[in-house]
Order: sequence, then structure tokens, then C-alpha cells
Amino acid sequence: MEFFYTYETIKTALPLVDAENADFVIFGVPFDSTTSYKPGARFGPTLIRQATINLESYILDYDVDLSELRIADIGDMEIVAGNPLGTIKRIIETVKELKESNPKAMPIMLGGEHSMTYALVRALRPKSYIVFDAHLDLRNEYEGNPWNHACVARRISELGMSMAEFGIRSGIREEVEYAKEKDIKWIHARKYSVEEFKGIAKNLPEPVYVSVDIDVFDLSMVPSTGTPEAGGLEFWEVIEALEWLTEKKKIVGFDIMEVAGTELGDITALTGAKLMFYLIGMLSR
Repeated sequence: MEFFYTYETIKTALPLVDAENADFVIFGVPFDSTTSYKPGARFGPTLIRQATINLESYILDYDVDLSELRIADIGDMEIVAGNPLGTIKRIIETVKELKESNPKAMPIMLGGEHSMTYALVRALRPKSYIVFDAHLDLRNEYEGNPWNHACVARRISELGMSMAEFGIRSGIREEVEYAKEKDIKWIHARKYSVEEFKGIAKNLPEPVYVSVDIDVFDLSMVPSTGTPEAGGLEFWEVIEALEWLTEKKKIVGFDIMEVAGTELGDITALTGAKLMFYLIGMLSR
């Protein structure tokens, strides 16, 4: 099946099936037009896919071999350069097309900057949004643009769903006050633990959408990202939270955003690829 706004690109190292027959459908969004510090997220989808060459398809922890699953990759979105809202509309239309052809397919979006998460959340309409991120992203606008990457959680909150943010270590007073006003739960990276995560996530209604901004991790794992921040989380403490979440809650989709870089084999892309493999694996247990 061909999608109107997608085009062929490098594929993951996994055996792939057609989108109509898949349980998981990967697509990339090579968009980074509002990146405010370190460019390169437009290369994220390609770098993550290339990094999968380095990974075993068998996930030791779950006794799951991803090569035996039904996974599709429909390529990258044909973005509207410099126009986040135009690109968001194309993603929404593409996901709608996908769900009409295969309602059981779980979309997996590879970014690209975080502003694009709004599109997949808008298309899937979950009841809750959980995000791992270094930044609150609750600004009403940034650099005069309400669709800037720094505003994505604010735009999603306006859709009226429950929200929680984990691994936070950057924001401004306006964002903190907005979170308090809207009862948006957030946990600072210094206070984060899997138990803290469970205590908040258990009260969120289903289904749930999960977004991981790669900058939530410690800088040693993700040196190539748009707005790097020191003091991040460790890989396994995020995985353990996601394992609990995927056991307890219905998940409708997930994304891995803000992977940047210009070289194949980039550490950040390797982290993103490993995370994608683990998420697919734990959702297939």
C-alpha cells in the first residue's frame, strides 16, 4: 500500500510486511524547522533505522524475536519545509489513511523535532498522554510560533486529555504555573523513580499515548539532540517504567523524537533504536 504523503527511505534491519497486515507501522518525520539550538533532527529517522543494523532482533528480557513479528515501515513523511502546521496536517491525514486500511495497526513515529508529536496524538485521540522529556514544553508560544517544539505539550493539553511528564529539568515560571492550573503532573529528573512513575500513571485513563523525547536521557547516551540538558535519566529506569505501563495500560501509539546527528552510528541514534526495539518487544509479550 502506498501512502499519499510518504516516500521510500532506508528501512530498518528487521523483516517487514505490508502495512495492511502489520501490528506495528513505523514512519519517519524528517522535520526540524523550529529547532532552536542544535539542528539535525531531520536526519533522526534515517539514523535510527540505520542503527538497527547493529541490534539483535531477539530481546533477551522478553523472549521475543522482532523478526517474527508483523512490522511495516511506510517510509518518511513528505514534510512542508518551514511549516510545522502544514506538516502536522499531512501526518494526521496519513495516520487516518493507515487506520482506515488497518485499524489494529499501532503507529510508531520517529522524529524529527518534538512539535510533530501533536499530529499523531491528534490523530489517535488517546485519553492520556505520557511523555519522557527534559523540558516541560508548555509554553504558549516560542519565538512567536505556537507550533514551536517548545509548545508541543501545551498544544496537546488543549486537546483535553490527561497528561503526565517525567524526567523534567528545564522550564520557565509560565510553564510551571500552567501545569498547576491544568493539573498536569510532572516529575523532576532529580525526583524521578519508577515508583513515582507508577504512582501517577496508575491514575491515568486508557488508552494512553507515549512520547519519548530522546533528551530525557543522560547526555552520555544522547549527545546529538536539539536541546541537550545535563542531569538526565538512565536507560533502564525508563524501560522499567514503560514495562509496567505496557502491562497495565492499553497503548495506542508511541514516538521517539529529537534524535539528531549527521553521522551513521551516532550514539544518540543507537539509543533511539534500542529504545524502539524494547518498546516493540514489551508490547508483544
